[in-house]
Amino acid sequence: MTQRWNDLLFAHWPIRVAEIEALLPEGLEADTFHGSAWLGVVPFWMDRIQFRGLPQIPGARKFPELNMRTYVRDRATKAPGVYFFSLDAASLIAVIAARSLFNLPYYWAQMSIKPRGEREFSYYSRRLLSGKQVRFVARYRGLGPTHKLVQSRPGTIEYFLTERYCLFTRDSLGRLMRANIHHVPWPLEEAEAEIECNDLPAQFGLRLPETRPLLHYSRHLAVYVWPAELVQKAMLRAGPAVAAAQ
Repeated sequence: MTQRWNDLLFAHWPIRVAEIEALLPEGLEADTFHGSAWLGVVPFWMDRIQFRGLPQIPGARKFPELNMRTYVRDRATKAPGVYFFSLDAASLIAVIAARSLFNLPYYWAQMSIKPRGEREFSYYSRRLLSGKQVRFVARYRGLGPTHKLVQSRPGTIEYFLTERYCLFTRDSLGRLMRANIHHVPWPLEEAEAEIECNDLPAQFGLRLPETRPLLHYSRHLAVYVWPAELVQKAMLRAGPAVAAAQ
């Protein structure tokens, strides 16, 4: 599947490793930077959505999305990736498709993203069909490209948070699954944000620290996502190739 992510805010907070690992499925461990696990909340809008071999799906061509994520490693292979706690989308069709094809925890939400100037946006999300109120309300702005963040380098916090090329999830039986992702390095900018309401962490018993979040903005990026498959199956298939290489 191909898609383009637009006008993203990356908002990140350091979280104690034990708090994150208590919420992860078996087979994953928290990835850390300077001794902390990290929790990210990422509002944006997407377009240019295309499933390979299928026509464009009406009602799922362009819509806001919001995800809450953390950064993990496969305990067996130490492969780094992303683990999504939740993903909210304004398109019900996209929610159904993502749950069916990728086993991701998508939720339908009333959402809007409104431009307020150059690289500045007002964002609103309210989850629908939910027993508890789950809202996210913010205003954010990119501060323009700088030489420092034109391309994040290994060893930097920006690289740790954004250069992730697989996602992990679990199927209906609780088995660990993996989907590969491809994109060029994120073109990041420094950002400012006023987050008025953020109910996402509380849904998982997480409390954000009192410190200001680490903020980045990105204008847009094309992303390619492969179908999810069982991690154990992928490891078995890779086994002969690994043995041959050794």
